[in-house]
Amino acid sequence: MIEMRVAGIALDAATRSPIVLLRDSTDRRQLPIYIGQDQAKAIINALENQIPPRPLTHDLLVNVLEEWDMTLERVVIHSLQDNTFYALLTISQGEVKKEIDARPSDAIAIALRTNSPIWVMEEVVADASIPVDRDADEVERRAFRDFISNLRPQDFVQRGKFSSSEESNNS
Repeated sequence: MIEMRVAGIALDAATRSPIVLLRDSTDRRQLPIYIGQDQAKAIINALENQIPPRPLTHDLLVNVLEEWDMTLERVVIHSLQDNTFYALLTISQGEVKKEIDARPSDAIAIALRTNSPIWVMEEVVADASIPVDRDADEVERRAFRDFISNLRPQDFVQRGKFSSSEESNNS
């Protein structure tokens, strides 16, 4: 899993739909997730530390968690199926932990309000992320190509704890 943070909210140029942008800790990968207008507002409110005069839905859930002495340990965006992301809230109360299905946008809005980490499965990042730092990616690709081109068959020989005479006796 890769821990990510909310980089911000953007609008799709063609559809004007809001997109929450998650970015990894190295600022090399960004995961765009299309969300609804209400969830975009909820995420923006949390990013800007705006407190509504009356609790909105995400605030209400955070209040319930606090009243019942529960903790949102983390959010995990675990899969992408048919262009739909799926997330889980890991909630604990004492020794008891439960995973609850949630839309990523709602999970992110709650995570921001509780300062909980947001994790994304590596397969999801690999399938849906976009590069942020193309220059760093190219440098990494070149370094890997150089490494591969300098490999020799001897580099793949496994060095065991037996000497060659012991190996022949064990065969």
